[in-house]
Amino acid sequence: MTGTLIFDPLLPWTLIWVVAAVGAVMLGFALWRGLRGWWLRGLAAAVLLLALANPAVQEEDRAPLSDIVIAVVDDSASQRIGTRPAQTAEALSSLEAEVAALDNTELRVIRVGDGDDNSGTLLMQALSEALAEEPRARIAGAFLISDGQVHDAGLAPEMPAPLHLIQTGEEDDWDRRLIVKNAPAFAIIGEEVRLTLRVEDQGAVPPGNAAAPLTIRVGAEPPVTVNVPVGEDMELPVTLPHGGMNVLQFSVATAEGEITDRNNAAMVQINGVRDRLRVLLVSGEPHAGERVWRNLLKSDASVDLVHFTILRPPEKQDGIPVSELSLIAFPTRELFVEKVSEFDLIIFDRYRLRGILPNSYLENVRDYVTNGGTVLVAAGPEFGTADSLYRSPLGQILPVEASGRVMEGGFRPELTDLGRRHPVTEGLEDLAPEGGWGRWFRHIDMRATRGQTVMEADGTPLLVLDRVGEGRVAVMGSDQLWLWGRGYEGGGPQLELTRRLAHWMMKEPELEEEALTATTEDETLTIQRRTVQDTPSGDVTVTGPDGESVVLPMEEVSPGRWQAEWQAPELGLYQLSQGDLETVVAVGPSAPKEFEETIATNEKLAGVITGTARIEQGEPDIRAVGEGRVAAGRGWLGITPRGAYLTQDVTVAALLPGWLYLLIAAALILTAWLREGRFTGRAA
Repeated sequence: MTGTLIFDPLLPWTLIWVVAAVGAVMLGFALWRGLRGWWLRGLAAAVLLLALANPAVQEEDRAPLSDIVIAVVDDSASQRIGTRPAQTAEALSSLEAEVAALDNTELRVIRVGDGDDNSGTLLMQALSEALAEEPRARIAGAFLISDGQVHDAGLAPEMPAPLHLIQTGEEDDWDRRLIVKNAPAFAIIGEEVRLTLRVEDQGAVPPGNAAAPLTIRVGAEPPVTVNVPVGEDMELPVTLPHGGMNVLQFSVATAEGEITDRNNAAMVQINGVRDRLRVLLVSGEPHAGERVWRNLLKSDASVDLVHFTILRPPEKQDGIPVSELSLIAFPTRELFVEKVSEFDLIIFDRYRLRGILPNSYLENVRDYVTNGGTVLVAAGPEFGTADSLYRSPLGQILPVEASGRVMEGGFRPELTDLGRRHPVTEGLEDLAPEGGWGRWFRHIDMRATRGQTVMEADGTPLLVLDRVGEGRVAVMGSDQLWLWGRGYEGGGPQLELTRRLAHWMMKEPELEEEALTATTEDETLTIQRRTVQDTPSGDVTVTGPDGESVVLPMEEVSPGRWQAEWQAPELGLYQLSQGDLETVVAVGPSAPKEFEETIATNEKLAGVITGTARIEQGEPDIRAVGEGRVAAGRGWLGITPRGAYLTQDVTVAALLPGWLYLLIAAALILTAWLREGRFTGRAA
């Protein structure tokens, strides 16, 4: 119970001050006249003024409130390395015991994990939210149990009481990290692109760490390991092997004593684009289907097309001089001998052996394929004759044998079971118009000797794909594909088929028959396995950034496609493997923000915290100190008791009743009159 004197004036304060001024003037006049009772008259005036001010006593019934101490515990990823989890638990247990020993004090514990979208450790945001939920008049102090690697220190709230850091980590901690400072998003295939890397050591680095082994892996190629200097920027030249997304993996071997290897690896994705795609189209004779390939290739501005068409074969003798048929001789030697390796794709469209291209030229094309080139043969009736390409040196790499028969009559191309799973033709049936694909009217009777038959006609191969050495070969056993483009009987997916076929021959990764890929969205890992086999070879093994592995079963979602979904437990680089296929995927960045800097420090919180205590040096004492006093010292941290209370009841009573004020004032005036009258009589 407490009492307070308050005033509830009967008149406005302005009027009371006017009355007081008039009284002061009259009192001064009495003093000037020499009246002996002037001071009694002054007391009477003061009593009347006090009565007008109406003083009262306000009494409050108060219930004391406890002081609140806030503890913000950092549970982010960087706090889960080394001895920090044990130190965090020890610090929190000690703080709970110390606060429990203080009178009328309670502890609020707030735990903070990794921020969303790789935003790091947001301790200040959590502290602000905790302060907003409590009356500031009860906050006696706050403690951060953390390694000090806070990523929102600039958003620290205004504290009504001391804020301290109980720091985890060891003084002799050190760490090595790999930084990709510069990497382009796009690069031209076959041209050198430079990346800037840096291997950096932090903390109490032991001597003898001037160099580190760096392992580089581009896609599925074998890894290469080189020694690189530590603490220096390096420019790494890289040449992309294929178009589409290229995954480059970099890793530094874990050094003895470093606190974590989570930041020793990085992944870079660079989209490979072709500067100019060089295509050689060799047409044996003009026909309606010739426009299919020409239009496809000419519609792409990035394609350099060289079209070699035989307009008059040697057996055609019409008496027209050669000089009137062409202005210049076609550079066959330059194309098929000197520059054949510069082409990305060679298409033979209804070509037959006429002696125009000697066998040595075709042998060059064969060698070009085995060394990594690509050839597409669009066969017509000539493929079953004696002057077929099948009977040339090029036939050694073709995956089919021709019987010599040409099948005339309407038929609908069909996908084989393999074709429904192969990326070149899968899903094409879904693009068929109502009633199915339009018919073709001629195909070559062939037998597949190797490779993959993805389309057939009346039970015989129609489209066969094969790998030869480092290159690829495709044979289309009909020259009627153009009917789909013309929309005959509804047509068919001519453009999509030719586009996929060309991209498969260009070795685009998205059209590989056997592939293991993964995508991420909101930390959900979607793993896809594409295969032309009936079933993939076993489950997929996922190895997380912490080295822990999990085996996931896969379910078939469509012919040739298997899928599994998995919630990644943390950000970082994940290795996926199934059989002899391997890939890597980053959930968030490959090196999360939590691991950019891992050495414990209080520097980021300088100017924000009042004191720091390293848990490594012992558990700090918690002391109560007065407001404005020093709140931190060697081995102790202070909080400021607030003395907050809750008012349960308020009573207000007048200091004196009104009649008593009048009685006192009247008595003083009467005394003054009597004194002055008695004094005056004696003087007379």
